Amino acid sequence: MTADPEVAAEGAVAEGGAGEPGPSRSAPPPASARKARRRSIFEDAVNLPNLLTFLRIALIPVVLWFIAIGTPRASFWAALVYGVTAVTDFLDGWLARRQGLVSVLGKFLDPLADKLLVMAVLVFLVHLGHVPTWVVILLLARELSITSLRVIAMSEGVVIAAGKWGKDKTALQMVALLMLIVHHPYELNFGFTVLRASFNTMGLYLLYLSLFFAFFSAGEYVKLFVDAVEAKEERLRAQEEDE
Repeated sequence: MTADPEVAAEGAVAEGGAGEPGPSRSAPPPASARKARRRSIFEDAVNLPNLLTFLRIALIPVVLWFIAIGTPRASFWAALVYGVTAVTDFLDGWLARRQGLVSVLGKFLDPLADKLLVMAVLVFLVHLGHVPTWVVILLLARELSITSLRVIAMSEGVVIAAGKWGKDKTALQMVALLMLIVHHPYELNFGFTVLRASFNTMGLYLLYLSLFFAFFSAGEYVKLFVDAVEAKEERLRAQEEDE
């Protein structure tokens, strides 16, 4: 988003005087500046990366609808649409950085779309009996807690970047959900042998593993938050002592 122009009133000239400038006063931005601001917000909303994020949110009901049908063919299509959302998740961030379209709206929408998709699919799979309730409760509690922690950190001027454990958790969850969406058992022919694989069982094992990564990374985030806040307090104390 482009920065708002600053408008200052010129110094007043004394009548019949030497033309000395008077005190500068701030004037409200003109109508053209306000229109430019509105256009800028609109442009943020309709740029390609954010449109891909909106598409990801719009595809959530489509994924759930295919899952609800429950047939092997519908489960395949649900997994395919879910895979498209994963591609748009990568693509929107890449395009935003490459084209210089990183915006506040995009920073808000991108993680929101990810969490809405994951939460919606997990809750719906619990409804269908494909995933234990306690696993989803723990995962959602972790996501809400870390999101709240990041909000508090931002209010303190501290930015908590995603760590390796958190990225591994996200990757495991993505693959686990893909397998859980496919759900049905399939025969895998390797030429020399044929294996019967239950995608739901494999997805559950990966989801359990992602649960371990989720809480390990949560501890990592808490430690980073505590260290950052303590470092900030030490800097403030040092400034007070210098004064």
